[in-house]
Amino acid sequence: MKAESIQSKPSYKIMGLSLPMFAILVAVVVLGTYMGVLPKGMIGAFALMMIVGAILGEIGNHMPIIKDYFGGGPIVIIFGSAALVMYGIFPKYATDIMTNFMTGEGFLDFYIAALITGSILGMKRELLVKAAVRYLPAILGGVIVSIGMVGLVGALIGYGAKEAILYIGIPIMGGGMGAGAVPLSKIFGSTLQKDPKEMLSVMVPAVALGNSLSIVVAGLLDKLGKVKPSLTGNGDLMSVQDDTVVEKNEDSPIEYKLMGIGLLISVLFFLWGSIVGKFFPSIHPYAWMIISVALVKALGLMPRKYELACFQWFQFVMDNLTGVLLVGIGVAYTNLQQVLDAMTIQYLILVGITVVGAAIGSGVVGKFVGFYPIESSITAGLCMANMGGTGDVAVLSASKRMKLMPFAQISSRLGGAFVLILASAVLKIFM
Repeated sequence: MKAESIQSKPSYKIMGLSLPMFAILVAVVVLGTYMGVLPKGMIGAFALMMIVGAILGEIGNHMPIIKDYFGGGPIVIIFGSAALVMYGIFPKYATDIMTNFMTGEGFLDFYIAALITGSILGMKRELLVKAAVRYLPAILGGVIVSIGMVGLVGALIGYGAKEAILYIGIPIMGGGMGAGAVPLSKIFGSTLQKDPKEMLSVMVPAVALGNSLSIVVAGLLDKLGKVKPSLTGNGDLMSVQDDTVVEKNEDSPIEYKLMGIGLLISVLFFLWGSIVGKFFPSIHPYAWMIISVALVKALGLMPRKYELACFQWFQFVMDNLTGVLLVGIGVAYTNLQQVLDAMTIQYLILVGITVVGAAIGSGVVGKFVGFYPIESSITAGLCMANMGGTGDVAVLSASKRMKLMPFAQISSRLGGAFVLILASAVLKIFM
């Protein structure tokens, strides 16, 4: 019996591969990289970045404290990759291949197009419409209070209101790395005529610290609910439940041709955003893409089959290529020395103010629209200030409210998209 249980125990895998098979792949990539024969373009970039992302992700997901309070794998991938560049572990030609893949060959835009299109079209229309009526005001309350507080405190402590809002407040509230800090750095770069790499180096630690603090605050809110039961629904968001805002999983078989359709639609939405942005340059093409996708979804203009195609493509990209994106952020966009220089007492205070402001603002507004304040603070506030999907899981786990995942996803999907649009408008004020 004992032998049978041992035999039935699943073996440890990385990227779905057994350790011996993964070790062979690592050996081939390392050999090719240091022999100087890593192919240029996407072939060499994918080979090296997928392996590095998988290894660093496994390390981060099993590191005590890091996995519970600092985002785990994603953070280790970003800063680990940046450290490998900083200390010259990657050969320069390999670093150039990865950097060009992210910037010159447009992998970053490719990923963002799949993420935004698939995540919004993959939602239930009823959930999107209902969220706009009752949930989005709670998100807006958190964003306004957090941005306002960080700007005020930034001015008072000498950091600067503009700098605090643009480089700390907005990135933290922007929906994580891939859908938040990275596109924000490009929006800021094109508008302010600055290098996106420099700005991202300031944004990345803000997003990472905001994520970890959101998890801690979520645990504290859970404890507050036990002391003040009137403030919490113990996992129920609304005082009066409404089943139409509960997102149910929709089973749809994976179809390779559908994913191809999803790929095409996602890049065409990106192209459409660029076309509209040409006529209305005051708003960034990313924002026009988001607005267009949301309108198509809300108005029911696209057949469900094609929406599912975009969602399947988004899931494929997210599940398989997020590690590649995070390595690229570390290599091409994160200057580790600038990150270390940014970690001042002022900086840490402003990160804390942003997260606390999000919780307060969303809790207060949530109360007025019929939500329990603690659940509203957690979902509409902290799930805006964390690092997207992985942050949602960590925050809801810390607060023991995993049943609120659909609302957390609204914050990560639509709330983050709203902040990108908001950033385009705010930039015009500061210019």
